[in-house]
Amino acid sequence: MTDKTLQQLLDEQGNIVDFLRNQQVGPNAYPGVPAEYSNWRDEQLSWANTAVLFNQSFHMVDLLVTGPDAFEMLHYLAPNSFKGFVPNRAKQFAPVTPDGYVIGDVILFYLEENTFELVGRAPSIEWVEYHASSGKWDVKVERDERTAARPDKDSRRNYRFQLQGPNAMKVLEKAMGTTPPELKFFHMAPVQIAGVEVRALRHGMVGQPGYELFGPWKDYDTVRNALIEAGKDFGLTLCGGRTYASNTLESGWIPSPLPAIYTGEALAEYRAWLSAKSYEAGASVGGSFVSERIEDYYLTPWDLGYGHMVKFDHDFIGREALERMKDQPHRRKVTLALNTQDMVRVMSSMLQKGDRAKFLDFPSAVYAMHPYDAVLKDGRPVGISTWIGYTANEGRFLTLAMVDADVAEPGTEVTFVWGEPDGGTRKPTVERHVQVEIKATVAPAPYSEVARDSYAEGWRTRG
Repeated sequence: MTDKTLQQLLDEQGNIVDFLRNQQVGPNAYPGVPAEYSNWRDEQLSWANTAVLFNQSFHMVDLLVTGPDAFEMLHYLAPNSFKGFVPNRAKQFAPVTPDGYVIGDVILFYLEENTFELVGRAPSIEWVEYHASSGKWDVKVERDERTAARPDKDSRRNYRFQLQGPNAMKVLEKAMGTTPPELKFFHMAPVQIAGVEVRALRHGMVGQPGYELFGPWKDYDTVRNALIEAGKDFGLTLCGGRTYASNTLESGWIPSPLPAIYTGEALAEYRAWLSAKSYEAGASVGGSFVSERIEDYYLTPWDLGYGHMVKFDHDFIGREALERMKDQPHRRKVTLALNTQDMVRVMSSMLQKGDRAKFLDFPSAVYAMHPYDAVLKDGRPVGISTWIGYTANEGRFLTLAMVDADVAEPGTEVTFVWGEPDGGTRKPTVERHVQVEIKATVAPAPYSEVARDSYAEGWRTRG
């Protein structure tokens, strides 16, 4: 921790929104892997047609939570129920503030009795660390920082791979030398690969069958090499960092809720605990949605499609606020399919002098840690888009958005506003540009039909 706290840093700023919109950082980095192993088009196509190996060993924070009070503390921080939650299971963990707004979103692994691991972006993990430090719980936490933020770049506690695609099970079977276990979604089991024990989690990032595979760092090369060798006959493709950021467009998971901790007296002590070098202190916001109030950037579980996970069968932080919200109108998570002619018009502005639209990168056009673009209907605001990019599997640009219920029906035509007002902010990822309006059609989330079918009983599709 530095001497300066997040609260002191915020006190030195003017408007919090201006501070976050002008941060000097772009989108999250995906270190440890090349930008592309082959090319991002083939890497995208592989998860729909053959098999892909995602390497998640470097870009996420891991937090090991142990002790006799670990279950009780984590349940108190989670809006979802822990009923039936036992070792060798995992679940989504998206804690909320006392006012009911989402702090972050990670995966919680129940490894064994009194032993849990949280994996994902830092905000949820820092919230758990804060409560563990309060002295109210008999727990111990051990943080394993993501590679980009650690001095030792060569090792971590665990490696973590995801094997996905129609041929994923064939690859895994060959690597194991036996039939993989039949596991339900978010269930785990130990398996053997190349003579070492690997923990396998039944999971899916792009709607295809597959597993998340993890274990101690010393086995990184052994397991990775065995999977690559086993995949030679089944079209296994390695996924680079450039491609990885785009897979969520098809799966429908919104990875970027801004942590709702910047205001509110109830969180003053937490902001005083957080460092001026914390994730929250360095987070950047980008996009066409602009409000003077940082609270307008806060999201509820319903915004993210997690409303079905909220269970009032236990006491948890934010329960009273969510009970007040539950019967109110909620925005719904959708995919926006952007109009192809409008996209061509936007991209053609790069081939001229004078006014140009904000550059659209392939396959991910996200240029800040937290994208917030405005969605309009007949000129009135009806929602926010939070992720934008291109998928070769669908042949078009998509965005993940949350919109008012009256425009959430698939087929509804809306307008997506691309680019920042007044020529753009001072972020280094933003060149001078003009805003443009792009026609869009509301579609389901996940957009991929395979993903919708695969996740029919899962957290991504229920609203």
